[in-house]
Amino acid sequence: MQDRYRKQELFIGKEGQMQIENSKIVLIGMGALGSASAEMLVRAGIGELVLIDRDYVELHNLQRQQLYTEEDAAAYLPKALAAAERLQAINQHVKLHAVIENIDHHNIEQLVEGAHVILDATDNFETRLIVNDAATKYGIPYIYGACVGSYGVTYPVVSKDAPCLHCLLEQLPQQSETCDTAGIISPIVQWVAAMQVTQTLRILCRQEVAPELRAFDIWTGDYTTVNVQRLQDPNCLSCSTEAKRPYLNGATQTKLDVLCGREAVHIRPGSKKSLDLTALSEQWVSAVEPVTANEYLLAFHHRGHRVVLFADGRAIIHGIDDINRARSLYDSLVG
Repeated sequence: MQDRYRKQELFIGKEGQMQIENSKIVLIGMGALGSASAEMLVRAGIGELVLIDRDYVELHNLQRQQLYTEEDAAAYLPKALAAAERLQAINQHVKLHAVIENIDHHNIEQLVEGAHVILDATDNFETRLIVNDAATKYGIPYIYGACVGSYGVTYPVVSKDAPCLHCLLEQLPQQSETCDTAGIISPIVQWVAAMQVTQTLRILCRQEVAPELRAFDIWTGDYTTVNVQRLQDPNCLSCSTEAKRPYLNGATQTKLDVLCGREAVHIRPGSKKSLDLTALSEQWVSAVEPVTANEYLLAFHHRGHRVVLFADGRAIIHGIDDINRARSLYDSLVG
């Protein structure tokens, strides 16, 4: 093991390397940012890495999501599972956990238990604020990151004396564009992931991480760093002494959302619901177009839409951006 990390150890020292190898990181979202960050962490020798993602690999992911292949997309493999298999081949000594779930107020506290750092690689603010509430409650450093087009931003939630993500909602650079309208190029993904992983390694090596918001446009070269410590809200519902953590108690949670850039609706049951995918595939074999199935999901075409059902009761319905129509189709399929 000494030779494997020798050059990294020359930089961070033996104690720093030991801290890295004895750490547990929870990485939420295994898309572009998650793929890049996970590979860096595994190659660095992280002791334990939890990979959480609710989605599966699609062909259009391959332009920027570096861990996946065309075979993964053809098989509708869940991203967390496909990533874990590839990462384990890179470093067999890292303990990897693939979690194929949607993050919500029911499961977040259990999923981040024992984490030394939480990395944000999600694509929506509702999930981020749920994670932010859990991180502030348990005092776990939380590294926010986001990117679209050629623009990226990072911010570490690392101190009770600095703003949490909820504090900064009105201060974060506002992006009217999404991946649907602006697209994205791979280099900005690598920049944001590199910043997040660097901050994570500094935390594990017990180095100070300043509460600075960093923004960069990799196409134009514009770069901004802002110390936001003075922007902490003393009445913040997520991190103040009287915090009620509204996102952690589920008070603000929605059940359906339109997915960015995919003309698709993601449906989450209001209560726990398990689907027998084998029984459903047998039931529909003569009613729908050829079914793709594995133990995690069931995919098929129905009424002109591509439907993907997950074992935990969730669904992604493609070719639709109307929530009510999506709900009606879902109800007709699973009751």
